[in-house]
Amino acid sequence: MNNLLSEFLKAVTVGIAIYIVFLLIHLMGGNTIQFNSDLALDFAISMLYSVVLYMLNMQVFKFFFKKYKHHLYSFKHLVKAIPASVFITVIGVFFIRLFIITVLYGKTLQFFFSQEEVIDYSIPLVVALVCNAIFYFFFYYRYKKERQVKEQKIIAGTASAQFDALKNQLDPHFLFNSLNVLTSLIEENPLQAQKFTTSLSKVYRYVLEQKNKELISLSEELAFAKTYMTLLKMRYEDSIVFKLPEAVADPDAKVVPLALQLLLENAVKHNVVSGNHKLYISIEEEAGYLVVRNNLQPKKVMAKSSGVGLINIKQRYGLLTSREVLIQQTESEFIIKIPKLKHQLKSTVMNTEQYLSDKKYTMAKKHVEELKGFYINLSLYCIIIPGLALLNYYTTSFPWAIFPALGWGLGVFFHGMEVFGWNPFLGKDWEDRKIRELMKKDQDR
Repeated sequence: MNNLLSEFLKAVTVGIAIYIVFLLIHLMGGNTIQFNSDLALDFAISMLYSVVLYMLNMQVFKFFFKKYKHHLYSFKHLVKAIPASVFITVIGVFFIRLFIITVLYGKTLQFFFSQEEVIDYSIPLVVALVCNAIFYFFFYYRYKKERQVKEQKIIAGTASAQFDALKNQLDPHFLFNSLNVLTSLIEENPLQAQKFTTSLSKVYRYVLEQKNKELISLSEELAFAKTYMTLLKMRYEDSIVFKLPEAVADPDAKVVPLALQLLLENAVKHNVVSGNHKLYISIEEEAGYLVVRNNLQPKKVMAKSSGVGLINIKQRYGLLTSREVLIQQTESEFIIKIPKLKHQLKSTVMNTEQYLSDKKYTMAKKHVEELKGFYINLSLYCIIIPGLALLNYYTTSFPWAIFPALGWGLGVFFHGMEVFGWNPFLGKDWEDRKIRELMKKDQDR
């Protein structure tokens, strides 16, 4: 009920605005206005047209919006909605004229049908279509801005949720595999199992401390890898030969936490490790990558793998950077290269210069496309409106061309406001500031 009243008040406002435009056209033609009963009747008829046509077209819009939602603004759906608006407008004008002539003026139906002409529908139809165009434009403008805010929230929220889920996946995975090693060790060497349990508690503390970070320094991760390999060597003793760099070549380099632990764990899990078949694992730095390689001696009978380790690393890197985790396999070696990262952004991590360059190019390209669309719109306006004005001049004395000129002109004006980032009430770049503000509030929550 409140929504219906709100739409009715909007219809009245639109009707008053349209009537004022008609009065101004009347005055510009050198005519005068007499405030009498005829003017009141003329105003009432004008409001009847405005309110009825507005409410009818509003129902058409709501029907199509409910059916297609935000897809309404695609071409294939607009070509259905616009003819529907034209049809309902013609029907509305017919019944309004029927009411005015038969009820207000007391004429017969025969008289009504004998006097009906196509020209009687042209002006109300043009006015209704212009108002519809403005109406659709404002709804589309609001929808577009709301979609931009929602898209940014969804992108940030989804990436954050995915990253948290992947990080939380590490806890049970690490503990499950460590307990498997401990179970084997208890049967073979109970004393070593006690030392393993003590070391495991220290390692697991590190896992809990670092898992909530998106990135960690390479030096810290290498130190942890050394500790973790010491833990594994309690189980396999001299069957594992481990080599890592003594010092980090790039002090600023970062990797995702526990990436090395997962890769080292996979190497031990998928290969034969024994005194006769030693497993050689090395970690080294290459240009932009940290390389983990091991000799290939796959187990003949493999327990079913969960696939958590390597998939987890690839997915976490996929959320943080466009650079991929590289996997190579030869006849004798299995090699994994994980990107070394430097600068951390909210949802993307990459080289600062490359990021800024890509960002500037994307923004410039988008702005050029928006400028091109605006200039095309303005050019069409400058070509078509004068043509309509000439057609109006040679066909009728009523200046109906002013309505598409005003309606389309208003659309061009707001299009320019959007492209050039100008708002007469809220200031330049208000929308961008508001989007950042809403995203920050959502992040704080």
